[in-house]
Order: sequence, then C-alpha cells, then structure tokens
Amino acid sequence: MNHLVLALQAASAFGRPDRVAIGFFAGFITLTLGITYWAARRTSTTEHFYAAGRSVTAGQNGFALAGDYMSAASFLGIAGLVSTSGFDGLIYSTGWLVGWPVVLFLIAEPLRNLGRYTFADVVAARLDPVPVRIAAACGTLATIAFYLIAQMVGAGGLIRLLFGIPYETAVIIVGIAMMAYVLFGGMLATTWVQIIKAFLLLGGAATLALLVLSRFGFDPRALFAEAARQYGAGVLAPGKLVSNPLDAISLGLALMFGTAGLPHILMRFYTVPDARAARKSVFIATGLIGMFYLLTFVLGFGAMVLVGPDAIKGIDAGGNMAAPMLAELLGGRPFLGFIAAVAFATILAVVAGLALSGAATISHDLWASVIRKGHPKHGEELKVARIATIGLAAVAIVLGVAFKGQNVAFMVGLAFAIAASANFPALVLSIFWRRTSTVGAATSMAVGALSTL
Repeated sequence: MNHLVLALQAASAFGRPDRVAIGFFAGFITLTLGITYWAARRTSTTEHFYAAGRSVTAGQNGFALAGDYMSAASFLGIAGLVSTSGFDGLIYSTGWLVGWPVVLFLIAEPLRNLGRYTFADVVAARLDPVPVRIAAACGTLATIAFYLIAQMVGAGGLIRLLFGIPYETAVIIVGIAMMAYVLFGGMLATTWVQIIKAFLLLGGAATLALLVLSRFGFDPRALFAEAARQYGAGVLAPGKLVSNPLDAISLGLALMFGTAGLPHILMRFYTVPDARAARKSVFIATGLIGMFYLLTFVLGFGAMVLVGPDAIKGIDAGGNMAAPMLAELLGGRPFLGFIAAVAFATILAVVAGLALSGAATISHDLWASVIRKGHPKHGEELKVARIATIGLAAVAIVLGVAFKGQNVAFMVGLAFAIAASANFPALVLSIFWRRTSTVGAATSMAVGALSTL
C-alpha cells in the first residue's frame, strides 16, 4: 500500500469523533480529577502546595520525575522528527537522556540539602537574595514559557485531529484542566498524575514498539534496513537535520545541561524527605527514561517505514502525529484512542508540573522573598501562588494558539537552551565554587537567558 493511500486513510480517520477515544479521555480525566479532589483535602499549607509536605517516597518520586520529564516532545516530537528526518532526530533523545547522570552525581543531593522550594533558594543561599532571585525568576519563567508552548501545541493538535474540534478550543480545554490540577491539588495531585502518566506512557510505547517489531520478525535491524531501502542510506546517518558539527555539539550540550537546569524537574527534589531519597529517585527515573528513549528509536523509524513522511506531514506540518498515526495503522481506532489518551496524559502531567514551578517562582522567589523581603503575611504566599497559576494558564493558552504548527521537540529544545545557558551554570557554581559572587551569579543568569532568547 503506497503512502498516498495511507495519507487518505489517515485523513478520513483523524478528525472524526470516536467513542473509544472519548472513553479513554474521559476515564483519564475522571481518575485525575478524583486524585485532585483527594489531594485538595490535604493541601492547606505552602509546603504541601509546593512540595507535597515532603512525604513522597524515592520510588514514587522516581516515577513522577520520569512522568514529568517524558513530555509531548519525547513521545510526539521525537517520533515525528525521526520519521521525517531519520537518524538526526535521535540527537534529542540522546541529549535529553545523558543529562541525567549530571543531575544524579552533581545536583540532586546538594539541591535537596540547601533549598526549600525552588532552585533559586540554592543560588541565593549565601548571596544577596534580591538580584539573584530576580535573575533566576527571569530564566525560570522563560524556560517554562517555551516548554509550555510545546505541550500546548502538541495537545491542541492531538485533540483537534481526534475529536474534530477547533485547535484553539482544544488548547483552552488543556489550559483549564492544567489550572484545575495545580490550583486545587498542588504538588501532591501533580505527583500522582505524573506517576499514572509514567505507567501509561511506558506501557503504551512498549506495546506500540512491539507491534512495529512484529512486522519485522522482532528484529530492529530489519526495520532499519527497510528504512534505508525505501529512503536511502542517508536516513541512518547524521547530517539530514543538523549538518554542521558545531551545531550538533551545541545542541547536545544544550539538551544535556538543560536537563540539570529545568526548574520543574529540580523542584521535584524537594518533595522527598532527605538527600538520599533524592539521589535514589534520580537513579530510578534515569532507568525508566532510558528505556523509554530506546522505544522512540523504534517508533520513529516504524512510522517512517509503515506510514511515510509525506502522510505524516500531510496530517500535521510539524510531524507531531507520527506516533498516533502509527498506532491507528497497527492497532486500529481503539488502539489510536488509547495512545491518544496516553499522549494527552503526558501533556497534562507536564503542564501541571510547569505551572506549579512557575507559580512557585512568582509567589516564593518574587513575592515572598523580593517584594515582602522574606516575611509574607500568613497565607499570602499560597494565595499568590494560586493567582499565578491562573495567570500562567492564560499565558499558556495564548502562546499555544500563537505557535500553532511548530514541532514540539524543536520548541522544547529552545527551553533547554535557556535552562542550560541561564540556570545550570549559576546553580553549579553556587554549589561548588566558594568565590561565586552575587554580581557573577545574577549576571550569568541574565546574560544566559537574554542571549539565548
């Protein structure tokens, strides 16, 4: 069957409401709203809102870290990039994975020991807190903004194609759901949404990868050989997406060090009771994330061979629907509904973590520490955090609509570039170099963020 026929079939299936898909979506929303209701009854203080009362175990936090990190860029974006660009699309998954040893050996324990709620707590621990927190807030909010864009674009495209509703309406639905999780359930609800999402995503990706390999005798080499036969040996070699070696090195460094500077990931270390649990949770998360990125190799090349780049781009210009299209081809409409629900769970879990991190930056770093000089009124910080959550949801919706059609892995790459340039150097130097100064730390964060932007 040629790719033109597949494209026509996909076009006719995508955009039509389906009871199975709606059922999976409804089931996930019902489950997570139930968790939010349960968490809301246990979220009454600032520490519960930001850090789940530091009651999350190492195992739970490991799955939550994996759920927070394996975003729409990982599932939708990388599969799309590999299916349309070949080998070079794997730069993203490799770069994102190798950043985790940096987190494990350099960041996890000192961060948990020195901070309270945000990474700026660590940087400002022995420096003048006002300029440091302002600079850290700028880098954090810029990182969160680009990361949010990617998730909202992925969610909008997914729901639009599955249910036939306008893209803008789909983005608004995601923004409202994100706001509800964070506003009422705080970190506790966000943690359990991320844990559930990690199980669903790993299970869905593994099932889809097995279905792909079953077409090739469960031999990945046969899959890659077929890709080379159809599209030339160039799809298995670097240079199609990133041709300049300096660009490849720069991108790799941004993805690797950006991992260790992502504010919503760093915030998760404050949810565990001690530094040992923080280190153990990173070890667990690294294994889960590594296993998932191995599966993206198969999904990307599987979509290239079985669906075809032209059909994928015909449905979504950014290539973000490669995995859902592959699911429909191999498992029919019911399996598409499940994979779409998994992708939706992926997006909601990540945007909830991003919104919580942004709210903490605004309320804790700017309002409580800068404006109130570290002495906010009772209950004021929590109130500001919830107002900030509403504002971030509105910003996410506006940006999601404005960046319609962008590849989500590319957009997340911009967020990682800011995190690597602005957040990571200041964080590492403040932990390991005693001569770090207020001017140096604040300048590095400001220059890193502005030059990257």
